[in-house]
Amino acid sequence: MIHRTKLLATLSATLFVFALIFSGNIAEAAKTRLAFSGGPDGGTFQYFSNAISSRLSRTQADLEVSNMASAGSVENLRRVNSGDADFGVVYAGDLYLGKNGKLTNDPREYGNVYSVAYLYGAPAHLLTLRDSGITSVKDLKGKRVAVGPAGSGAAASAQRYFTAVGLWDNFTPEFIGYSQGASALADGLIDAMWVFAGFPNSSVIQAAASNPILILNTVDAGKKAGFFADNPYYTEVTIPAGTYQGVDYDVKTFQDSSIWVAGKHVKEDFVYRALENIFSDEGLAYMVSVTSTARAMKIDDGLRGIVTPVHPGAAKFWQEKGKKLTDAQKLQ
Repeated sequence: MIHRTKLLATLSATLFVFALIFSGNIAEAAKTRLAFSGGPDGGTFQYFSNAISSRLSRTQADLEVSNMASAGSVENLRRVNSGDADFGVVYAGDLYLGKNGKLTNDPREYGNVYSVAYLYGAPAHLLTLRDSGITSVKDLKGKRVAVGPAGSGAAASAQRYFTAVGLWDNFTPEFIGYSQGASALADGLIDAMWVFAGFPNSSVIQAAASNPILILNTVDAGKKAGFFADNPYYTEVTIPAGTYQGVDYDVKTFQDSSIWVAGKHVKEDFVYRALENIFSDEGLAYMVSVTSTARAMKIDDGLRGIVTPVHPGAAKFWQEKGKKLTDAQKLQ
């Protein structure tokens, strides 16, 4: 009888262990894995995608969000559209042009990418060394200019801008990332560098720490060429004096809006809960602790700069916050 009791106890314990293992496997299997496509090393996109991915993975028991390195905006648009990524960061201009089949050298229409939230404004930084002899945009003729990695939003915006002002075919574009560009500028391998990111940007800080720099006015040449009339999603902005070492004057430039996007295939509930998490007081404080640029993230500005359809999960969240969607933001 005692032997039988011991046998039953052992069997019960074994079944209990198996049940724990099995239930753990079920919980693991039930976890949804999502991919967030970010940006290149040293770029603001990567800080945002990594921060959002990390927080959602840590605080949402049924989600595991992995951060993916990327060339940037245009690559993210393509990845999310195809389902190779679930979330991404894309410039409002690329979203608009991609939706309408008007990206440079790419007539495809990217209709599976929906806006989720405004993250921050990304101003154009056009910098050169102070002793380069370059003092205005027109002086870049015949020069070597780092414009960001091929497929990035930086490179796309650079081509858009420099084509409008008549320089794209009159200088040598170097398709390299921000950190590499800052090093190349310091080593005299390039003459100027284009950075399209929130300020202060780490690569511009890197460049300014190595040598005295100038950041050029991009507005005057753009206005003269009709650039802003042809690209209404860009807005003028000022990078304040003192933002970067040695740049003791206000810089007149323009910016695009960086938008958190989700694929059409992503469930409404996942998007809604992701926004609820990240735009909570704790979530926003965490974002700012990772990158000061996240100070631009506010409930009041959640739909700022968005001129394309909003994901149903995001529409539900923002409408609950009292925001009204424009006709352009509504799914047709």
